[in-house]
Amino acid sequence: MATDAQQACFEAGIKFGSLYHQFAGTPVSPASTRSLEAAMAEAIENQPYCESVTVEIRDDRVADAIDHENGYTELTGSLMDVEMRIDYEGVTVRTRMAMRDGYPLMELVAVEGESEATDGSGTTN
Repeated sequence: MATDAQQACFEAGIKFGSLYHQFAGTPVSPASTRSLEAAMAEAIENQPYCESVTVEIRDDRVADAIDHENGYTELTGSLMDVEMRIDYEGVTVRTRMAMRDGYPLMELVAVEGESEATDGSGTTN
């Protein structure tokens, strides 16, 4: 049986998978970044236990990625920074996705709450 902290981390992973794979490939231009950010955040916030999502599509990266005359590129993880807060049964998980060594790394920033210090058997880690 998973602890509340483990379940909260799992929920965060589900949200990141949904965000990334639902929106990767979406056409984006410097003129559409704000509306796409809002759509992404609002869509993911609909999911259970998701308290907040912040999506920042980096205009400078979008402009650099445009390599044809049509004025847009496809959204990839390298063009955005994302932060999420998941609340599950008194446990808050904070996550982020940011570029690390040329890769859009999704990572846990913090796990906070009563359940984080137990292993499910009542024993404190």
